[in-house]
Amino acid sequence: MAKEIIDGQTMTRALTRITYEIIERNKGIDDLVLVGIKTRGVFVAHRIESRLKQLENIKIPVEELDITPYRDDQTHDEKDLTKVKTEPLDIDINNKHVILTDDVLYTGRTIRAAMDALMNAGRPKKISLAVLVDRGHRELPIRADFVGKNIPTSQKEKIKVSMKEIDGEDKIEIE
Repeated sequence: MAKEIIDGQTMTRALTRITYEIIERNKGIDDLVLVGIKTRGVFVAHRIESRLKQLENIKIPVEELDITPYRDDQTHDEKDLTKVKTEPLDIDINNKHVILTDDVLYTGRTIRAAMDALMNAGRPKKISLAVLVDRGHRELPIRADFVGKNIPTSQKEKIKVSMKEIDGEDKIEIE
C-alpha cells in the first residue's frame, strides 16, 4: 500500500530550493546546461529551468537524455553500442557545466549510465547532479550535488514519483 510522503506543494518547494542552490553555487549561469534523464528527470529539468528563468531572467538550455543503451543491466550482446542507435544531444555540451537531473537517486547505476552517455556526446567542463529524492543504498560512489529530499528507505520499499506532466498530479509515495 502506497503512503504519500510529499505533496505537490512540498515538491514545488524542494525544486525551488534546488534552483536557489544552483544559483548560489554557480557564480554566473551562462555556461549552464540542464540534462534530464528520461522520463521524469526531464520534467525536473524543465521545472528548474522555468524557475531559473523567473529568478534570473535567463533561459538555460534543457536537453533530454535516454540512457537505455548505456545501462549495465543488459548482456554484452544487448549492449553493443555499435548496433544500438544512440540519440545525439541537440546542444553542444563541450566546456559547459552540465547539471544532470533525475527524480530518484538509488544505487547510482542510472547516473553512471548517464555520465557515459554524456561523455559519448562531448566533453563537459563539469557535471553536477540534481535529484528530487535521494533514497540511499548506493552501489557506486556517486552522490547528488542538489537534493530536494533525503528519504531513507529499505531496499524492499519503492519510491514512486508522480508529476503533473505525465501522471496528472505532483506527489511522492513510498510503497
